[in-house]
Amino acid sequence: MALFNITFSSHALGHGTHVNVILPDGERKTPCKNLYLLHGLGDNEATWLQRTSIARYADRYGIAVIMPDCGKSFYTDMAYGEAYYSYVSKELPERMKEFFALSDKREDNFLAGNSMGGYGALKTALREKGRFAAVAGLSPCTDVKIRRFEDVMIPVFGESLDVHPRDDLFALAEGLRDCNEKPKIFIGIGLSDFLYEENQRFRKTLTECGFDLTYKESPGDHCWDFWDEYIQKALDWMF
Repeated sequence: MALFNITFSSHALGHGTHVNVILPDGERKTPCKNLYLLHGLGDNEATWLQRTSIARYADRYGIAVIMPDCGKSFYTDMAYGEAYYSYVSKELPERMKEFFALSDKREDNFLAGNSMGGYGALKTALREKGRFAAVAGLSPCTDVKIRRFEDVMIPVFGESLDVHPRDDLFALAEGLRDCNEKPKIFIGIGLSDFLYEENQRFRKTLTECGFDLTYKESPGDHCWDFWDEYIQKALDWMF
């Protein structure tokens, strides 16, 4: 396993940014399978490495793991800020494939994230249909129309906090009701998590819209003990 810490200038963001990349050892005859692993609110590109054993887990499956820094953007082209959705969904995969031998096949590309990162992973998978085989949301923030963290949300969505359908997971899921290219979805949530109820509503919407959904819950809170356990479940489900 090799770990790369990359700094490059992003055209979408208009400034330099950081990405951590885990690559499997050994000579490869075919490009790697890829997991884009997104961080939560207040974290950065290093947090998954610092708080879990993601490098060891990735080594079990021989996959590349790409961990970008996306600030407090909610993986959105912000009302007052940078174009983080454009960066994560388009520029980042293109640049990573320039640097490394990564597969561009749908069946080899995956997304996952925790909390805000779970929202970003789910949104990207639902919007970029046909590009990702599966996505895992761990304690994902599924309903960004709920008014909370307004000091964070106003730069993302504007003073009115009006959420466009392209940033609304429920609207995106409904829009794919009749689509034949739905990504497979994994959701893991703790029974004591403050996002539990909205995840139940999103689970119902996904089921009604015909998604291939794997849903798991167990005792736990919105914390790294839970996410370290559940990223292993998600990886086992994916790979």
